Amino acid sequence: MEGASQVSRRHTEAPKMSKVSKLFSSSSKSKHHRSKGGPSAQEAIHRLRETEEMLTKKQEYLEKKIEQEIATAKKHGTKNKRAALQALKRKKRLEQQLAQIDGTLSTIEFQREALENSHTNTEVLKNMGFAAKAMKQVHQNMDLDKIDDLMQDITEQQEVAQEISEAISRPFGDTFDEDELLAELEELEQQELEDSMKNMGGLPNVPNSKLPARPGPRPTTKKRVEDDDDMHMLASWAT
Repeated sequence: MEGASQVSRRHTEAPKMSKVSKLFSSSSKSKHHRSKGGPSAQEAIHRLRETEEMLTKKQEYLEKKIEQEIATAKKHGTKNKRAALQALKRKKRLEQQLAQIDGTLSTIEFQREALENSHTNTEVLKNMGFAAKAMKQVHQNMDLDKIDDLMQDITEQQEVAQEISEAISRPFGDTFDEDELLAELEELEQQELEDSMKNMGGLPNVPNSKLPARPGPRPTTKKRVEDDDDMHMLASWAT
């Protein structure tokens, strides 16, 4: 009876174990499927930023602890060398951790920047590919031969329009030489001047006799000389 009961227990436990194994196997398969797809660039950048924030907080904590250990070492000084030395040892260990965090932050920052640049380049390439497809779709319905014919027609029509404009602006009637007209006008003016001179009786005659000579300086009279002498005498008296 005991043997039969043990066999029955084994049979009942077997399906339970198979269900558990199936559960773990399915979960492992789902995890493997996720890892195969890989995280997106945004998720990775977000994780790296969170790590940077965590390490930055750890840096601030270690810097405060280092300041505390320095204060402890100064406090004990020569009074309690053992406590002071222990504080300096802790400070050294904290400084080593701080240096390690600095290096880790530099690595994470470099990785995040590289990932951001890669993500940006990927998005740029996607947009450029999208634009190239759109351009191809637009040009798909265009025929280069038709475009050449169209441009040739446009050029011909422009030439026709120019010829029409020149024809419309061209003056009507006979055209005369402007220089000839000016010469003829000058002849008419000269003839009119000659006619007017004839009506006036010609130019006045120039007299042949000499003009009278210009009078010279007036002779000095005796009375004027006497007046000058009197003025000179009055001037000498005044001085």
